Amino acid sequence: MDEFSFIESIRQKTYNQPSLIKGIGDDAAVFRQRHQDIVTAVDTFVEDIHFSKQTMQAYHIGYRILAANLSDMAAMGAKPAYYLVSIVVPEHWSMEELSDIFKGMKTLASRYDIDLIGGDTVSGDKLMISITVIGFADENKVRFRHNAKVGDIVFVTGTLGDSQAGLYILMNPGSYKSEAYYIKKHQMPEPQVVFSNYLQKVPRLALNDISDGIANETAEIAEASKVIITLNESDIPTSSDYHQFPKNLQQQWKYYGGEDFEIMGTLPESDWRHVKEMAELHGVKVTQIGKVTKACETGRVYINNNDKINMLPRKGYTHLK
Repeated sequence: MDEFSFIESIRQKTYNQPSLIKGIGDDAAVFRQRHQDIVTAVDTFVEDIHFSKQTMQAYHIGYRILAANLSDMAAMGAKPAYYLVSIVVPEHWSMEELSDIFKGMKTLASRYDIDLIGGDTVSGDKLMISITVIGFADENKVRFRHNAKVGDIVFVTGTLGDSQAGLYILMNPGSYKSEAYYIKKHQMPEPQVVFSNYLQKVPRLALNDISDGIANETAEIAEASKVIITLNESDIPTSSDYHQFPKNLQQQWKYYGGEDFEIMGTLPESDWRHVKEMAELHGVKVTQIGKVTKACETGRVYINNNDKINMLPRKGYTHLK
């Protein structure tokens, strides 16, 4: 199958978004949107750095890398509408595997009525996939990291460390409790797009997604908002069977593991009841894990462990470190 045949094989036959004027088929896609802010995000994924055949099938790779981008949309309070995929294809990946990658993306995209509207395909030595997602948010409802203020509640959705626990199980075969749950959390994470959009009534909200570990994500909000955030060790949520893993790894994954693609954020205490009501109504676990305690020009994060307060190191995964 040549490049043009491959493009034709992944082209959508119908589109979901009414703002689309032209999708795949010309030199560029065209859409028209009024009275909303346009939000974009791009991520690049490289074989053996972000994913591996050892722990994922091609379908899971496609699903997971689109989930990472949709999680960025959730962190901005935006509703995703379109995505573009640029892919570098090496000889050792079969056409069937490439098709399965796009099937994984399509499965997740269909849940949110997101349309594939373009991209690029070239050959190379290693599989690399770059995804650009375009979404919309109501005017003045984009959620920025600099929105945190002293007195705010800090919260997080879901449980932390599950994705890294799933990777550990895949790399260290054995007998584990809730094995299928942890593996799914690693291979097919669910971005909190819908829940993020249910929080539109909250007037001020700082959000971030848990892609590089909560220590790193909290530090980004603290720095952008110029505040001190204090988290409570006893409140950091983990899954019921998380205790089965080595204690040192539990701590590492919980704070620095990342790739859970949950969302964390800060908001006024007066709006916390609304968040809890929305979470209960839509079956989302949400937990208060700390507070914004002081203003601070440099922005810092501390952890309170049995009334012993220490700075939480920023050690989440970063490229080029």
